[in-house]
Amino acid sequence: MKRSIINKSFGLFLFMLLGVTTAFAQESPRETVTGMAGGAKITIGYGAPSVRGRKIWDGLVPYGKIWRTGANPVTEITLSKDVHIQGKLLHAGKYSIFTVPNANEWKIIFNSQTGQWGIKDDGSANDDPSKDVLTVTAKPMKSTKFHEQMTFAIDSKGFALLWENLAVPVAVN
Repeated sequence: MKRSIINKSFGLFLFMLLGVTTAFAQESPRETVTGMAGGAKITIGYGAPSVRGRKIWDGLVPYGKIWRTGANPVTEITLSKDVHIQGKLLHAGKYSIFTVPNANEWKIIFNSQTGQWGIKDDGSANDDPSKDVLTVTAKPMKSTKFHEQMTFAIDSKGFALLWENLAVPVAVN
């Protein structure tokens, strides 16, 4: 009888502990944005992490290292037709986006491998450089407002990554 009560109590304790742990280990929400630029329909799907009081640039996201550009599964862009990204041709299709952030210039990498988790077991970006299709550079700038959650915006000029106090515009035509 005593053993049964102890076993039930222990089971209840584990159940509650699992619930508390799950509540604090939340994944970033998955977001999708669609718009038109360069005559193409562009859709970007991404994990949208939040600042939550952390230092983002050259902190959570180090400068000079390849980044999965978001959270959880890789960020993916779908283009309905061929476009020029920062003046370079990118064919219609679906690509993952990786970036190499720096204070004055970012590398934006379009990779033909899609659907993978954003990081490897060692925490590095899950980019296979042999599948990189296009790499361009973009100039980061101070955003017009603070963005708690990372987001992408698409307009007739292209798309931009917006997070914290930073905007990284990428021209599409």
